[in-house]
Amino acid sequence: MIKNIYFASDFHLGAPSYEQSRVRERRIVSWLNQIEPSCSELFLMGDIFDFWYEYRLVVPKGFIRLQGKLAEMSDSGIKIYFFKGNHDMWVNDYFTKEMGIQVISDEYIIERNGKRFYLHHGDGLGPGDEKYKLLRKVFRNPVCQWLFSLVPPQIGLGIGSAWSAKSRRDGLEEQVFMGEENEWLAIYSKELLAKEHFDYFIYGHRHLPLDLQLNENSRYVNLGEWMKYNSYAVFDGNELSLNYFEAK
Repeated sequence: MIKNIYFASDFHLGAPSYEQSRVRERRIVSWLNQIEPSCSELFLMGDIFDFWYEYRLVVPKGFIRLQGKLAEMSDSGIKIYFFKGNHDMWVNDYFTKEMGIQVISDEYIIERNGKRFYLHHGDGLGPGDEKYKLLRKVFRNPVCQWLFSLVPPQIGLGIGSAWSAKSRRDGLEEQVFMGEENEWLAIYSKELLAKEHFDYFIYGHRHLPLDLQLNENSRYVNLGEWMKYNSYAVFDGNELSLNYFEAK
């Protein structure tokens, strides 16, 4: 029997406060409890944490309930994938060693039940935003990451959290649909479609749930976020749908 494949992104745990994030964490764990019996694979597609940096022996504290639930699901045989987002791009091997989770740095192409999926957090793709694209290259550079690792954790994590909060504040404007011709991830997806076929393009990052038909056989789905929408996608072996979780 084919079980469901689930996709979610942009939990931003840690933002805007620890207290609000704990409420959100409980909601996310409730969702995971609900989907677990029907889940074969879980794709967490970036910005799960509002900031994350792994030192060799130190990781950010907090949100252990989510980590414990993911470890439980992984131990039960559910395959879990963790995509690096623009807020948690410095994930290294902690989730792999402790929870058996596969970490994805950029795009990831899969085929399930005859359907091809193009998966990416969504940052740094499409036209525009040249400043961020440059910063992304700097932050992902191994030498820059090594230099940052020399900063003591108490200072380094404080700097990173402050930068992450500023980045989030800069993007606090209400997210609205700009029309398919102006949605940069839709534009990027169409460029890829001109070269090869994908049934589904799935991204996070945009913070707005979207489901757009790109052509007769291809769709672009943005997963939205969990601060407002509690949105996620599920593939049942035949069709992909964009859904919303309502805690009971």
